[in-house]
Amino acid sequence: MKLLIVGSGGREHALAWKIKQSEYVKELYAAPGNGGILDVAECVNIPADDIRQLATFVEKKGIDLTIVGPEIPLSLGIVDYFNKRRLNIFGPSQAAARIESSKVFAKRFMRSYDIPTASFVTFDRVEDALEFVHSRDERLVVKADGLAAGKGTIIANNEDEAETAIKRMMIERFWGDAGKKIVIEKYLEGVEASVLAFTDGENVLPLLPVQDYKRAYDNNKGPNTGGMGSVSPHPVVDKNLLQEITDTILLPTISGLRREGNPFKGILYAGLIVQPDRSVKVIEFNCRFGDPETQAFIPLMKSDLIEVILYTIEERLDEAEVLWYDKKAVTVMLASGGYPKKYKKGFEITGLKEAADMESVHIFHSGTLRRNGAYITNGGRVLGVTAVGDNYNEAFNRSYRAVDMINFERMTYRTDIGLEFIKGGV
Repeated sequence: MKLLIVGSGGREHALAWKIKQSEYVKELYAAPGNGGILDVAECVNIPADDIRQLATFVEKKGIDLTIVGPEIPLSLGIVDYFNKRRLNIFGPSQAAARIESSKVFAKRFMRSYDIPTASFVTFDRVEDALEFVHSRDERLVVKADGLAAGKGTIIANNEDEAETAIKRMMIERFWGDAGKKIVIEKYLEGVEASVLAFTDGENVLPLLPVQDYKRAYDNNKGPNTGGMGSVSPHPVVDKNLLQEITDTILLPTISGLRREGNPFKGILYAGLIVQPDRSVKVIEFNCRFGDPETQAFIPLMKSDLIEVILYTIEERLDEAEVLWYDKKAVTVMLASGGYPKKYKKGFEITGLKEAADMESVHIFHSGTLRRNGAYITNGGRVLGVTAVGDNYNEAFNRSYRAVDMINFERMTYRTDIGLEFIKGGV
């Protein structure tokens, strides 16, 4: 088979690394790709959101299957367009992808189908939103309705912070049209977890649960980011809890979308909160592989990824199985100084070969390019350093030893990814 991966981040590099190992794959392309993906695929200079040009490339090259990484092309309808041109593609339709592209739609959908989530109110007028928060005396979460690269959620500890978040989204339009509408919901205490699952529109096949670290700084401080690290499997989400999540969240969501005429085929990602009483509620849904969650669980996957994707496309997911190595993985994201706000690009990265040569270490490039044989920073999140170990302590120490070998100007990262699992003796 000839395959195309759409996207340019660490998620796409991890997918490309895994897909390259498949016995089904003879040629692998990535559009637009990055400096690291060049090691395993031929990169094509087509933006991920240029749907028409991507389809033309697929036809010209005789690509057998396209796999979409980022949410933006999915929200723009790449799957619908490819289907019209009779091109095989993995991912949900534009209508089904609204589960991520519109927080307002997702929350109303969950309410309609009794899917557990925080109580909420939606607003399209700033005056109404401000009046609401001025009447509350509790922690709230303010969310932009549209896509904001994982940064459009603000936890407001008091009335002033809530007001600032509302004005930033609806008046200043910090995230553009994503903030035309907002959701304000009750803050939930608990442990966050990410559960991703293959779905063929009827069946679901959950993957290893993951802990994602959204905040920029240690101890979960600072602004939200696209993700500063991840750990898999998540020790809080055991087999029993995963089955409960499947029965009460994943399957009802797939059933509801199908009932509304928008069957979801692809990867459904549930961002969850496990409360102190072990009840689970949905924080958000995504319509694709997570980033950096994928960098953590992909090295633990024993099964052929393409085989499972083909079962999904053929609507035979009930016949598929995913096997895993009995290991733990820790991914630490290395970012440009200033991220998630202003940062500079163009710095040479050193130490990559030494780090990648370490046993059970994988370096997944997020924002890099290759220039004259050297790797150069080209984004906010630059690299994901994933290490696999027999336990969390081993994976944690191995990952940070690899991090110590890598350097670029103004490099920054969190030092506590997975630390709480070590302290907990897991």
